[in-house]
This record gives sequence, structure tokens and C-alpha cells, in this order.
Amino acid sequence: MNYPKVYTSEQACPINLVGETGQAVQISIHAPSQYICANCERILPDWKRQPFLRVVIVLQQSRYQLVKKTAEVESEKERLREKFMRFGCDLAFNLRDRGYLTDLIDPRTGYPLLSHPGAIPHDDTAVVKALLNYPVIKNQCRVLVHPDWGAAVYPSILISEAPPIVIEWVTKGIASMHGWKEINY
Repeated sequence: MNYPKVYTSEQACPINLVGETGQAVQISIHAPSQYICANCERILPDWKRQPFLRVVIVLQQSRYQLVKKTAEVESEKERLREKFMRFGCDLAFNLRDRGYLTDLIDPRTGYPLLSHPGAIPHDDTAVVKALLNYPVIKNQCRVLVHPDWGAAVYPSILISEAPPIVIEWVTKGIASMHGWKEINY
């Protein structure tokens, strides 16, 4: 079987995609942050002592800087959330069908979509800051600052026990079904 290369945070080589509207999407696969390791059962109570978790970070470029609360910004955040939820559900169910425990975190609530909610919510922004070392602006809500997109970035998280090579292979197939095409820099 011919497997594609694995991209991890240590190599700083995310899967770079572009959507039909020209907006960029970056997907990267990481070992879990210390926060997830320390709080996994409080975030995902159905998951008992999973030794090999991976965090899939999905960053979508926004049409707007997400620093102010306006009708346009809120509508854009909802559009990007829906896009992630559709993509994330397809990816999660595909990995689950392959026998890998997988869940996506609802970016609005911080709770898992396919498992029972835990005692504490997941913090997507904090995990992206920890794993990618992106700065965060603290105003009404915490906003990531992407090195190329500025504050026009919408973060989302999926957690899986699948190996990175399987996550990457399935991600690329699912991404194309959602109108995201891979680009190479």
C-alpha cells in the first residue's frame, strides 16, 4: 500500500487546502496538548485511558477579522462552524467505521458532538495556542492570530485514536468531497 507522508506539528507542514470561495484551510495532526492529556476523561468521559490520542486542528480562513462582534462576523463564524461540522462528522464517522474512537468538538460549546459531554468544555483556542504557538488576542472572546491570516481564522478540533497516517489519508479524501483542494506551497 502506498501511504502519503505524515505531517506533524514538529515538521510544521500542515495539509494546505483551498475552498471553492478561495479561502484557505490548514489541517494539522498533533500529539495532544498537556491540557488534553490531563483532562481527557473530564472532556470526553466515554474515553477511558486512551494511550495514543491525536488532535486534528482545522483552521479555516475567515472573510473577516474575528475581533469585533458584528452581524457579519457572527454570520461568518456560524458559516465556518457549519462547514467544520459537516467535514468533521464525515471524517469522524469514516475513522469510527475503521475502528478508531474519534470525536469532534463543537466550536461553539466546547463539548464533544458524538460522545457524552464531560464535566469541562474543551478550549479550541487554548489548544491551538499550545500546539501551534499562535498568539491570542483577549477581548470579548479569545481570538487566534494566524501568521498569514491575522485574526481572520476560525479554529476547530477533532480528537482521534487513529494513527496520523490514517488520519491524513482519510482527511484528504474527505476534504475533496467538501470542495477543499490540496495546494502545495
